[in-house]
Amino acid sequence: MNAQVETDARGRKAVVDACEEPCAIERGVRILGGEWTGSILWHLQDGPVRFNDLARMVGGASKKRVSERLQHLEAHGLVSRAVVETRPLGVEYSVTALGATALGFLDGLRQWTESLPESAAAGAGS
Repeated sequence: MNAQVETDARGRKAVVDACEEPCAIERGVRILGGEWTGSILWHLQDGPVRFNDLARMVGGASKKRVSERLQHLEAHGLVSRAVVETRPLGVEYSVTALGATALGFLDGLRQWTESLPESAAAGAGS
């Protein structure tokens, strides 16, 4: 919901009908906005991926960070974890049906980012 601003008789502005804290955008950013979170979810879209393979796919992130982000996504119901009974034992992660609902706008974000001029894209890591 967009907050509305009204001006009183003295010209002072007041916010009317403001978002409750945290608003829907902020809640979504808190779930998916963490470092590497969107990338991890994106790499799981084609099917289950073993942890070590996923850690390699998400270049630049430590295994500890990937593990933390996976736990976060699992706690929010976006990713599921399964122990694979092979030798050696392994763990695979998959996108849940709820997690798959985020892939559409992650793709939109990817397309938007790829369309940015180099000068804007270069500052994205700051």
